[in-house]
Amino acid sequence: MKLRGDQLDTHLRRGIAPIYLISGDEPLQMTEATDAVREAAREAGYAQREVLDVGANFDWGQLAGVAGELSLFARQRLVELRLPGGKPGDEGSRALRAWAQRPPADCLLLIVSARIDAAAQRSKWFQELERSGVVVQLWSPKPRQLPDWIRKRMRSRGMEASQEAVALLAERVEGNLLAAAQEIDKLQLLYGARPLQAADVAAAVADSARFNIYELVDTALRGDLSRSARSLRGLQAEGVEAILVLWVLTREIRMLERMAAQLECGAHPEQVLRQQRVWEQRKPLVHQALQRSHRRHWQRLLRHAARIDRIIKGVGEGNSWDELLQLVLLMSGVSLFKGVTR
Repeated sequence: MKLRGDQLDTHLRRGIAPIYLISGDEPLQMTEATDAVREAAREAGYAQREVLDVGANFDWGQLAGVAGELSLFARQRLVELRLPGGKPGDEGSRALRAWAQRPPADCLLLIVSARIDAAAQRSKWFQELERSGVVVQLWSPKPRQLPDWIRKRMRSRGMEASQEAVALLAERVEGNLLAAAQEIDKLQLLYGARPLQAADVAAAVADSARFNIYELVDTALRGDLSRSARSLRGLQAEGVEAILVLWVLTREIRMLERMAAQLECGAHPEQVLRQQRVWEQRKPLVHQALQRSHRRHWQRLLRHAARIDRIIKGVGEGNSWDELLQLVLLMSGVSLFKGVTR
């Protein structure tokens, strides 16, 4: 049978199947799903665990050998088969079909696989496993689905949050579920069951650097030149990767360029800010930056960011941190050279 990821815990509480195939490429969901199966197996008496890693020269005869050992000694064991490529090949297909057709009585097979494509799902080995056991395919939530994922995870921990707080957290973690889960745990520790507001999330969600990258963005938009420069140098001193700083700055500049284009076409500022999901407390900063600079300015900054990216990757000349400083100052509204207009 096939199960969604959020159905697995309920299934495991009702009983355990002889075979589980868990596939996907999102680390948090894969870890939590496989941990849940392992825990259920331990509670069901599968005290021993054997791991088989399927590499280029893997001997699929090992799988049949494990089954033979179990029948000889009658000891319950969890066999974890790791399939990083998502495809077992001809020999592996035969071995998996043989196992699925006659699962050993004292063995639970847990297959942990990379994402399995549509063609492989039509294969005989996949269909045999689906008939004999449980298949769980895990997909990373799309950007528009991430707020719902965050809200459900919070509620599972007895937490509530405003729409803006959830949206801000989704923006900060940028699709990284592991980071989202860690931040939710931190928020629970800090605020307990108190309803969370956007300001709570802004205060708590930060990277380990003493000078936060997101604070750097807001300081630049505010036009605070000296603090922007200090924040950037602080990030450099803390050992933050230049590519990470560039990624956050570029994302903000790209958003500002889109909004500036809409404003030039006659859109109302409040409508533009709402469409881009700018949370309430940041609206004055973003609006100030848009009033200060027109679309061509943000386009020039995007070209500057592309040049920094080439420097970081070693295909351009220059110092990446010096160039990042120029980019931050330009975001702050500074004209670095005579004749440069915004």
